[in-house]
Amino acid sequence: MAEPEGSGLQVLLQTLQSSSDKASILAILQVLSQLLSAGTDRRIHYMIDKGGSEALLRVLVDAARTPAPDYDVLLPLLRLLAKVGLRDKKFGQKALDLEALDVTLILARKNLSHSHHLLHCLWALRVFASSVSTAAMLGINGALELLFQVITPYTRRRTRTVRAATEVLAALLKSKSNSRRAVNRGYVAGLLRLHQDWHSHDTDDAYVMIRRGLLLCLKHIAMLRSGREAFLAAQGLEALLGMAQSCLDRESGEPAVSVMIQVLRQCHPRSPLPLPTARSAYGFPDPAHDPPEPPHAPTEGHEKDFEDDGDEEVDKDSESDHTKEENDDLETDVDELRPKLTRDRPEEDLAQYQPMCLELSWSLEELESQRQYGLNLEDIQYANHCHIPAVASPGQHCFSKDQSSRGQERAHPEPASLMSRVKTGRGSAHLPSKRRPSVKASPDTQTNGAGADPSGNESSGLQASVEEDARVREAMSCLRIDDLLSNSTKSGEAAGVLEKFLDAHHKHIPFHDPRVYTAEARRTRSAVGFETMAFPDLWGHCPASRAQPMLKRRRGIQRIKILEDIRRLTQPSDIIHRAVFSLDELCPSQDASPNCLRFFSKFESGNLRKAIQVREFEYDLLINADVSSCEHQQWFYFRVSGMRAAVRYRLNIINCEKFNSQFNYGMQPTLYSVKEALLGRAGWIRTGEEICYYKNHYCQRTALAGGAGVKHYYTLTFSITFPHGEDHCYLAYHYPYTYSSLMTHLEILGKSVNPQQVYFRQDVLCQTLGGNSCPLVTITAMPESSSPDQLEQFRRRPCQVITARVHPGESNASWVVKGTLEFLVSEDPVAKLLRENFIFKIVPMLNPDGVIHGNHRCSLRGEDLNRQWLSPRAHLQPTIYHTKGLLYYLTSVGRKPVVFCDFHGHSQRKNVFLYGCSVKETLWQAGCPVGPSSLLEDVSYRTLPKILDKLAPAFTMSSCTFSVEKSRASTARVVVWREMGTCRSYTMETSYCGCSQGPYQGLQFGTGELQEMGAMFCLGLLILELKSVSCSRQLLARASALLNGEEGTLEEHLQRCSSGGGGGGSSSSSSSSEVDDEPACLEEIDYSEDSSSDQEASLSELDRQIQECAFHQEEGDEEEERGRARLEPGHSSEVPN
Repeated sequence: MAEPEGSGLQVLLQTLQSSSDKASILAILQVLSQLLSAGTDRRIHYMIDKGGSEALLRVLVDAARTPAPDYDVLLPLLRLLAKVGLRDKKFGQKALDLEALDVTLILARKNLSHSHHLLHCLWALRVFASSVSTAAMLGINGALELLFQVITPYTRRRTRTVRAATEVLAALLKSKSNSRRAVNRGYVAGLLRLHQDWHSHDTDDAYVMIRRGLLLCLKHIAMLRSGREAFLAAQGLEALLGMAQSCLDRESGEPAVSVMIQVLRQCHPRSPLPLPTARSAYGFPDPAHDPPEPPHAPTEGHEKDFEDDGDEEVDKDSESDHTKEENDDLETDVDELRPKLTRDRPEEDLAQYQPMCLELSWSLEELESQRQYGLNLEDIQYANHCHIPAVASPGQHCFSKDQSSRGQERAHPEPASLMSRVKTGRGSAHLPSKRRPSVKASPDTQTNGAGADPSGNESSGLQASVEEDARVREAMSCLRIDDLLSNSTKSGEAAGVLEKFLDAHHKHIPFHDPRVYTAEARRTRSAVGFETMAFPDLWGHCPASRAQPMLKRRRGIQRIKILEDIRRLTQPSDIIHRAVFSLDELCPSQDASPNCLRFFSKFESGNLRKAIQVREFEYDLLINADVSSCEHQQWFYFRVSGMRAAVRYRLNIINCEKFNSQFNYGMQPTLYSVKEALLGRAGWIRTGEEICYYKNHYCQRTALAGGAGVKHYYTLTFSITFPHGEDHCYLAYHYPYTYSSLMTHLEILGKSVNPQQVYFRQDVLCQTLGGNSCPLVTITAMPESSSPDQLEQFRRRPCQVITARVHPGESNASWVVKGTLEFLVSEDPVAKLLRENFIFKIVPMLNPDGVIHGNHRCSLRGEDLNRQWLSPRAHLQPTIYHTKGLLYYLTSVGRKPVVFCDFHGHSQRKNVFLYGCSVKETLWQAGCPVGPSSLLEDVSYRTLPKILDKLAPAFTMSSCTFSVEKSRASTARVVVWREMGTCRSYTMETSYCGCSQGPYQGLQFGTGELQEMGAMFCLGLLILELKSVSCSRQLLARASALLNGEEGTLEEHLQRCSSGGGGGGSSSSSSSSEVDDEPACLEEIDYSEDSSSDQEASLSELDRQIQECAFHQEEGDEEEERGRARLEPGHSSEVPN
């Protein structure tokens, strides 16, 4: 605003305070009202900065203290005060200092019988109460008692005033001192009675906002332990449960129902988890000999052991605390951001990595020896044409639709160039059908087998043979490793069972062999001593022929589930509550309980700690914490059997930790059916209905810096109808990929390549703490000849380094790297070019021990290995120590990686995206000045994500970020960027769920799409090289030849990959480090006092009420009142959709 305008405003404010002329005061108030009603809130904030709040408050005090207050002046003044006060963070304190609180309370008391005047006083009190300290002072001065005189039982008169009074009372009760006062004076039972009265009479939801205001009062009181106790003593839980069930389906009652559910959840008694200790059921001796943490025994009693009423709150800044925390985490010290090319170990220690990089120094004789290694020619040809298919669309994986239903292998397709699939852009990608796979679990597929061949020929015959051999199938699902591989008589029987089933039922799955898997599983070591193999890992998995759509969430389903949970407490007659499986204690034999499901998880990567039968068809499940840890419960993988046909079961995993999940946005868990596999349809599918993820009533006391804290848990609930009765099914958080599966894959992959053309070497990077080998894979092309020039070109190829699976629960990262490995050794022309021009160093599993033991995030020591890259120690974090050492070695011999990428999975966002590192973008996001030194930064870190945005259907540039956070300083991405000087150092995040854009929009990822992303990443590396200034003419010529006979040219393709970062403006960096890219959940996940649905009397709504009142000086008739009480469009931001 220009200075003359500012001077004019100050003149108006000064005149307003000094004038005693009624006409002048009214004129000035009208001018100010019109001035502030037009434009944006900037005018109001400007007026606040110029002392407008103080001026208006002084005028209020002076006008109210006259012997006969003039309401012609007071009413517009109160409206203007409310409008300005909503935007002034210190308005309450200003009112307290200028004695406006007492004046307004006196005016309200004088006008109890004059509803229009009282309404204006209530609006002012509502604004004053937005400050917690001011609200407490109002409570001391008798505001609560005043409001209870205004809030009456059901009436059709004065409803606008009653509504305003409930909103003021709700705001006052945010103060703990006021809530305590309400409890001590018995107001809780009174509020319940008032709400019951309004609820019973308001059958058409005409006064739903009054009911909502009363419920908000109860909600704020329930923040106190004493408030919850008073609520429960008044039978509030039973009363509200009945009311919620009666109006759950009424959309018009939504504003009240949303708060009602929050009150019920808040008042449900807190409980510790039904476990003997929060610590993992599995232990491991720490090499550092740190004393183990003592067990956390559950505390007797309920919530009083976890929470107390605490002290009075302090006023909070209304600015986004989340944004502040994000910016505070950004590294703003330029010295810390600059690369530091240093090593954390002496140079002589790097010599141990030379044997892992023999391709950099091999002689002619050694190369000739390598050429003789491998399979015979016939085996090699079979491997290349059968085991290594070109990357296909999701509709082309493994089986076609018809062949899939018959369990037949499909004909081998002619390999197609990966570049030919993407050179015309995303629009040409084969869109997968949104139809579910044929093994969809539904009641109408229970009796004759899901997906059975309708012709009744081969598939139906196989179905009959499987049904006749149920006893043998039971044995197959529980195969013990020792029984298969020992010399005992029992082992011979077990091996015979395996061979029988392999001969009768097993279909070829590329790069998998159950016999090889069995041998690898025997070599895998665990601290637990797993003796059983999970059938899906043994038998193998074929990607689904079609990608599955995301699950559409039914309106109100979460509330139904929450009310069912609360009903356990109020109506326990049908509650069984019997432990049927536990890692901690002996449970009754599951065979002795024919009417319950049977659970099991004691196998590689398995995770289920306890199963409790709640009702006949409902079970509470608890997953195990990471080994040597008390936290990170998210990954699950277990077997369930004993199910009935056509019965819907509800499973509740009640000790999840993350505050939100893609399970709220269309993601489903995965299921593998043994019966389906034996029918020739081996594969994991997405399954489950009525899926919700929300905060529950379980909590655990934890030790935090500065004192004790309380850790809350979340429930993942879903319903499932199994494909068959009496089946053995496996359920998992995501598609499992075990360590033994990786070793099986590498064993077969290495034997399938032609050593005359492909250099494939598998080394042992190191031994893990658990005694397992961490594999290192090297892939490149053998020289075309033995000439010195060819040998020198072989040695001088630049390196690309890929790592994956540092977090065990991120199994999607393993499927992506599986696609990378298979593509790199394939006959695809792009793969050949990549092998001829690069050396690929791949560590496909950085945390084998964590994967083996079913951890979600940590190693056997309970450490997040991706926070150990700054100073790893060989005897504590061997895989990180030696991977970092390998990178040091490559850098020391002039082979610094062109690209380093660590593959991860993301639980709260969709699509695939990269995190990179940039000094400039970090400082820019933090709001710091960007100096000349950072402006000179190499911006090539953006090139690869832009390329992938054009190539990969699942990738999106708009989710990529390139900022460096302090909390990520010890991650692989940041350390490799900073210490090795690799500007293209990335973390690639792949959603557990699926895509929200591109050809796969609305679809969940299957393993086919994940493997495709691994291949597309490789293509991105080739395009990156073609776009670089150092690209050789020979490579450009080869790439041009690759496009011969196809539409377009290499130049056009490179130009397309350079034209921005993608559609829809995605070329700009998404510099936000947001955790969750989803809109607000349709229903509240949490129910804390900071809940997003508890923003009562928002700016727009109170403004609307004030504006409306300016045109209606007196209350209207009954119909007008009813219309005003209804929910207005402005409420859409206050309540869930």
